[in-house]
Amino acid sequence: IVALESTIITHGMPYPQNLEVARAVEDVVRKAGAVPATIAILKGALHVGLDPVHLTDLAQVRDVAKVSRADMAFVMAQGRTGATTVAATMIAANSAGIEVFATGGIGGVHRGAEINFDISADLRELALTPVIVVAAGPKAILDIPKTMEMLETYGVPVIAYGQNFMPAFWSSTSDVPAPLRSDSAAEIAAGFRAREALGISGGQLIANPVPQIAEIPTSEINPIIKQALHDANQRGISTKAVTPFLLNRIFELTDGKSLITNIALIKHNAKLAAQIAISCHNLPKT
Repeated sequence: IVALESTIITHGMPYPQNLEVARAVEDVVRKAGAVPATIAILKGALHVGLDPVHLTDLAQVRDVAKVSRADMAFVMAQGRTGATTVAATMIAANSAGIEVFATGGIGGVHRGAEINFDISADLRELALTPVIVVAAGPKAILDIPKTMEMLETYGVPVIAYGQNFMPAFWSSTSDVPAPLRSDSAAEIAAGFRAREALGISGGQLIANPVPQIAEIPTSEINPIIKQALHDANQRGISTKAVTPFLLNRIFELTDGKSLITNIALIKHNAKLAAQIAISCHNLPKT
């Protein structure tokens, strides 16, 4: 089984494109031989796996809470509908016994965090919750070197898939060396089982580069990210509103190309996650 988050549905793109992408990502998992489980809170109830009706309804709901570890339980207690971030999806997946989760990119240390202390809860969740997270690296709007330092401090294995440097979300590579490398899903599963056997808590981050045919090179995307960051600062955007604003602004500045790349990378991550999930299934816990 492969867990899938729901913020990409409610906060990533408009209807009906969000529904089409959600269905397509689930289909990628199925075609790779695994079972998709999209996770969301619907009217206070935590759903691990959405049927077609629930998925369609979620894609059209407005004013959906974006939930993480801090507010997940309270949103449920209020009977509200909420979309799960990386951290919340990991919590739900682990509670249901799901070991692998595919997402686009993880949150991390925002640029300027030494002043505003804006650091995503995703990083601490990776240190706490035993779920393998497959992503195209940290989102490129973040401070990737500082994010890597924080993951090292938390003891999170960061494994680049098929290359020696970290991917940078929209770009297939960066100048940040990867701490670890793996070229097979079976090896990733074996590493996860070894951590369990040693009694080491937490998950693994698998940094899966976006296919080069779909990437936006760093030379092209970096000036756009800087412009988006400048715009966010000028408008006083802060806290949870930062990431959605930046992603939307970058979408505008790239004439929609960033979204096309985003869709390509989440599908690519879903396929690898399915392969890892199958390997974990075939390698029982000791």
